[in-house]
Amino acid sequence: MPPLSDLLIVTPHPSGQLPADVLHDMLGEAVFDTAAREALLRRVFLDGDPYTELLYHVPGARHVQAPWSRFAADLNRERGDRADNGVLKLTGFDRDTLYPPGFVLSEEAREARLRRLWDPFDALLAAEALHSRLMIVGHAMAPQGPALGHDTGTPRPAVCLMPGTAGAPTFPVALWPALQGAAQQAFGPAIARSSDPRVTVGEPWSTDTLSRTHGARAGIPAFGVEFNTALYLQGGQPQEEQLRALNRGLIAFARAALSLLA
Repeated sequence: MPPLSDLLIVTPHPSGQLPADVLHDMLGEAVFDTAAREALLRRVFLDGDPYTELLYHVPGARHVQAPWSRFAADLNRERGDRADNGVLKLTGFDRDTLYPPGFVLSEEAREARLRRLWDPFDALLAAEALHSRLMIVGHAMAPQGPALGHDTGTPRPAVCLMPGTAGAPTFPVALWPALQGAAQQAFGPAIARSSDPRVTVGEPWSTDTLSRTHGARAGIPAFGVEFNTALYLQGGQPQEEQLRALNRGLIAFARAALSLLA
């Protein structure tokens, strides 16, 4: 079996932290109001991929973990993506604004933010990928499609694997059935009681930007994984035993995925 040091785990959205200048852009003078500041930080944390740094931790593997919230800069977007759900978002996934009325992010400020937040992560990930044989990008998804998205209101499965499309795979198409089977076996105990205990391939997403971009750049297989947050969050609070169970499953699944490439 290949060593786990051949595996790169990327978590682009676990953080709920915002740089002080972004906090000030969003809150203005209320940035000094502890209640307002902490409410915003809690909001962006839960609207990100909460606790994915724990869910996807594999001892012995390489890890690249984003330090800032996706609402400071979404590292799983292309640098030039200016869509509503692009690299620099003006709203949360509920489409409620993150900034005061009339706020405009100037081109100079946009470039400065990308240079400080997006570029260093991109460079670090590119360097780590060159020393890896497989990259897994770890995400979490809301139980139903949010207002800002392509599947608004649609219930989501327990786990989604994102290996690309048949025409543009990021992981070998011939191995997709084995990958799905390995995931079903590894995660089965942790997802058996969920409302939709399926492990899907390509539903609701077929790929993620980091797998597509950095897998191709480094010439290695890559795919993303999405855990349904209903598996381990209740009322915004983490359920420790479920976190442990999903992490155990992820470690077993990661080993199996790496073995498929041996």
